[in-house]
Amino acid sequence: MSLEPATTNAQPSVQTTVQTWNTSNYAHNGRFVATLASGVVALLAPRVAERILDAGCGDGVLTEQLAESGALIRGVDSSPTMVSAARERGLTIDQADLTNLPYLENFDAVFSNAALHWISLSRQPALLASVHRALRPGGRFVAEMGGMGNIAAIRTALASVLAPYQLDSEALAASFFPSPGHYRTLLEATGFTVQSIELIPRPTPLPGGPDGMTRWLETFRNGVLDTLPPPARACALATTVDLLRPILFNPSSNSWSADYVRLRFHATRAA
Repeated sequence: MSLEPATTNAQPSVQTTVQTWNTSNYAHNGRFVATLASGVVALLAPRVAERILDAGCGDGVLTEQLAESGALIRGVDSSPTMVSAARERGLTIDQADLTNLPYLENFDAVFSNAALHWISLSRQPALLASVHRALRPGGRFVAEMGGMGNIAAIRTALASVLAPYQLDSEALAASFFPSPGHYRTLLEATGFTVQSIELIPRPTPLPGGPDGMTRWLETFRNGVLDTLPPPARACALATTVDLLRPILFNPSSNSWSADYVRLRFHATRAA
């Protein structure tokens, strides 16, 4: 497909993501996010009756699983649509920005899966300070997020496609994928003691067969694509998929994978 790029003024003035969440699309195309969380849940090791905050809980699927441990689980998310979906599961869910959580030493543990990377580097100190305040002294912070090199091929392809439109896809997404050393520094500067932190390459099969990458982009980069008018959006989407086909598409299985790299850590607030 070809379409003449047009100049747009859609760049955000601050480093906040343009990502929006469609709960139906997420349920169909992003359920692997919760399904593949067994490692970080095991690191959390939730215990009966302890109070745990699921920060960036999304639609509550994983929150619901955590509650089965007998722990007292509360979820929080900034997306109204995700909060509504999670509450429909009968869970206790608050709507709040993770950089300004309304808690003070309420929790024995704060847990997060696949949420922290949606907060840009400039906002990470506020995020970590907010989590620190929410924890009781001695409480633990256990999380998994995108790490250094996460979806590198996807990001490179999308950046090259959007550049002629005068759009910076990285600035629009405002995602943050740090190295273990970088995030350790941020955690320690906030007053956490890091017990463990590691980078985990995890190539991830995508649902949807031959449409898997299109569905991934529509789910996880919809806000970036929506900065374009509809004809240009369709062209950019198709071109990005075509660029990625030689790298991430398996013709023998007629399926796609995403080049995920996760950062998993366990830190504690000083007693």
